[in-house]
Amino acid sequence: MFFRLAALALLYVSGVTSDNVGVGHRRLEFQNIAGYAPGSQVTDHAAIDLDQKALETNLKIGTDDAYVSAKNIYTMGGNSKSYAVLTLAAALTVGVEKNVVITGSNADADVITGKAKSDAAIGDTTISFQYSTADTFPHVTCKVGGLTEVLLDGCLKEAGQIDIGGTLIDYTYTQSSDNKAGRTLAGFSTSAEVKMYTCSNGCPHAEYKKFYDYYGQYDYADKWATAALDGSATDFSNGIADFSEYTFVGRTEAIKKGIVYMAVYMYVLREFEDAIGDCKAGCTDCNDDPVHAWDEGVAFYAGSLEGVAGDEGGKLVYRLAEKRCQNYMTCGEDGDKMDGTSSVNVALIKLFTTGKDLLLAGSCDNVRPTVDEITKLMSVPLVQGVLRYAYKVGVQNDGEKEKAEGATFAASVLPIVYACNKDDAGIIYDNMKVGAATTDFAAVKQAFENNYKCMGIKCEQVGALIDTSTGTYYTDTKVCENSVDEEDEEDSGEDGVAGLLLGLLLFCW
Repeated sequence: MFFRLAALALLYVSGVTSDNVGVGHRRLEFQNIAGYAPGSQVTDHAAIDLDQKALETNLKIGTDDAYVSAKNIYTMGGNSKSYAVLTLAAALTVGVEKNVVITGSNADADVITGKAKSDAAIGDTTISFQYSTADTFPHVTCKVGGLTEVLLDGCLKEAGQIDIGGTLIDYTYTQSSDNKAGRTLAGFSTSAEVKMYTCSNGCPHAEYKKFYDYYGQYDYADKWATAALDGSATDFSNGIADFSEYTFVGRTEAIKKGIVYMAVYMYVLREFEDAIGDCKAGCTDCNDDPVHAWDEGVAFYAGSLEGVAGDEGGKLVYRLAEKRCQNYMTCGEDGDKMDGTSSVNVALIKLFTTGKDLLLAGSCDNVRPTVDEITKLMSVPLVQGVLRYAYKVGVQNDGEKEKAEGATFAASVLPIVYACNKDDAGIIYDNMKVGAATTDFAAVKQAFENNYKCMGIKCEQVGALIDTSTGTYYTDTKVCENSVDEEDEEDSGEDGVAGLLLGLLLFCW
């Protein structure tokens, strides 16, 4: 182990990092995600944003039927982790282990390759066949689940034989109902209790616990999205929202933003926490090894639609940072421009790479400051979102769409403020909640600024709202004074990693 750490340290300080040399030649094998070079295959994970895109397409129609279709996509998916549930002609006479290679054919007699999604025991009459995933897009050519526009080209034909280790087994199934998705947008929240609160792997996760403590529901994000889909009210301990106040216009904003900024957002952080847990457990060769879990977090942050360098068609949290930097003149590496990559994303991609390098070096404890810094930075666009819509509603008197956007942004960040100061969280909620009678922008702005230091973010990171038509700040939106002491900041950038790995080299020499 010491020899491996020393080698990685030497490679790093000599300018040849683990991105291009090292375990599995990782960077050379996998397509970049918005500027990040993953060390494992996560195309299938990144594809979850295709569910979000399909869901939004239905929401835009704004009818009861379209909302039913959107809910099906939300709960059943279709683009990520495609698998088929096959009914066997005869019970299995031998057990089948998870991940064993299985082949079959489609309606055109093309070979379809996959694996066993889970173990199957002797006597079982069904087996789950998970379709193989490509390293680039399109990653699979069988997509059904709850989608309204399905893709059947790469699906197994409805009746045929599968080959498991040379043994041919007859099966039947129905393409339209038995091809499913193992990963869904709803699942990011409905699985939260076991994956973020009661798990044995570092649970409860600190950031998630703030949200559980505030809302009093493990699946608060699903409760929000489902209530907005149904036009009903939540029953949270705090932050209650009654979506019967809204038409399709407001509910659409609450759904699409709530899913990404509440459910997907928290699951991104969960994957980074999981990577630390796996690293400490010494899991370096299993399917859920630390780097793979870390890569999954980045994949869920950016998604497939961002491409290799970032693209305006993106639908997940990466795209939010890009939009808000244009509203607050916080684009560019120094965060002082109105265009270019968001300063938040510039910093995050560096931190994502730092975390990967540390995991490759087996430096588990040193990943913690990196995750903490990522967590702080990810909250910045959410705060910007609340302030932008507080201004639109409270000063510019915009309507239901903007009110719903503001309420949803607030819901995505209120638990963080609440953990700092309950009274300030109450001010933000009262002004931004669904059905708020009035919105006082100055009060909301001050309530946030009171807590920037506690939240670990800076005034200049948030910036001030810009009139994009003139390039000047709106009245009363000026940048506040800096709120995070420089000496309080952790050095978790590339220089810190270089120093750490150099230290490991000297220790092992």
